[in-house]
Amino acid sequence: MFSQFALHERLLKAVAELKFVEPTPVQLAAIPLALQGRDLRVTAQTGSGKTAAFVLPILNRLMGPAKVRVDIRVVILLPTRELAQQTLKEVERFSQFTFIKAGLITGGEDFKVQAAMLRKVPDILIGTPGRLLEQLNAGNLDLKKVEVLVLDEADRMLDMGFSEDVTRLSDECGQREQTLLFSATTGGAGLRDMIGKVLKDPEHLLINNVSQLAEGTRQQIVTADHNVHKEQILNWLLANETYQKAIVFTNTRAMADRIYGRLVAQEYKAFVLHGDKDQKDRKLAIDRLKQGGVKILVATDVAARGLDVDGLDLVVNFDMPRSGDDYVHRIGRTGRAGNEGLAISLICHGDWNLMSSIERYLKQTFERRVIKEVKGTYGGPKKVKASGKAVGVKKKKTDKDKKGDKKSVAKGPTKRKSVNRPKSDAPALVSQDGLAPLKRRKPAVSE
Repeated sequence: MFSQFALHERLLKAVAELKFVEPTPVQLAAIPLALQGRDLRVTAQTGSGKTAAFVLPILNRLMGPAKVRVDIRVVILLPTRELAQQTLKEVERFSQFTFIKAGLITGGEDFKVQAAMLRKVPDILIGTPGRLLEQLNAGNLDLKKVEVLVLDEADRMLDMGFSEDVTRLSDECGQREQTLLFSATTGGAGLRDMIGKVLKDPEHLLINNVSQLAEGTRQQIVTADHNVHKEQILNWLLANETYQKAIVFTNTRAMADRIYGRLVAQEYKAFVLHGDKDQKDRKLAIDRLKQGGVKILVATDVAARGLDVDGLDLVVNFDMPRSGDDYVHRIGRTGRAGNEGLAISLICHGDWNLMSSIERYLKQTFERRVIKEVKGTYGGPKKVKASGKAVGVKKKKTDKDKKGDKKSVAKGPTKRKSVNRPKSDAPALVSQDGLAPLKRRKPAVSE
């Protein structure tokens, strides 16, 4: 029960109103330590309830009588607009019986409107690093009195190239008393470096090993001959699988648009989401999916983080993600909060080694599935290494290649004889682009 935590009664009232009964493992582990003011580094899977694990302690810290706001007291950094919007909603839900106010700063929104909001000085500022830095550089943002800094989805922020921006913003919050860093994966050297820079004597909470992530999600692969064959398999899955809502992931915007166009032509209720879409279209896509107006979302990895949609129980990787962490975040869209989900990856010849690398990273073996109605000729490599990767086939040398090798060995490198030529005082002729010398023409001979 949430009553076991030393939370303000108004927060407990909001928790009861939202029908939160049993705390999740990450909430049980993180909330007591966060209430003590400890710096935390938390690894927990997407959909585990980690947002509440940092929002409730922060709100408890800010509780008190209504007063004129002078300084921003909390900053929450997130990698994407969608995740920032989702976090704002969570803060507003839990603070509904308090006087605490939160503001949102992300790209794609009116800069001047955001500046006007900042002049009202919200207690909690939620935003993406790029736009926050723009407001900071414009003189609209003062972070000197920030008490708590939260870095959510820190691994993803590094993947998206926000390392320097996050470091700059954390330096601006130099007087802070607490830093909370959350990620869905353990990350690599870059994340360890950031942890060393921004956290002070942190408590490390590993709620889920990578191998435990998405345990409620069945993970399957279906082999395909080529992209056109993948489209046929996708059509079969969307027509025959039982699901409420689905996401189809691609690696490129062009492929996302292509698949979306084909689904619309088949009269599916679908929408597309990728980096070329402006904020209005992105918000519309997510709202329609949540409300049920759209059943299928085709997306690039921009949607792999921060998308929390009830009833989303099918993920199809049309393209295999480029890393194990990206795979974890993609399939984390389904099987959330203990619900079951299904993740299916379509594997061509060129995807096999990437897929086997992700299996090793997760320490799992995906279920191999054959769909008779759309079965192709490719069923995986004929031979695989102990790592699971395909055994490469060495190209045999032809007789022509062998003869060429012998000739090159027999002759060896040829040496040019140096010839002493008289030096000319005439300037060298150079081509118009200034790169290659031109041959000097012989003077014409009069007849």
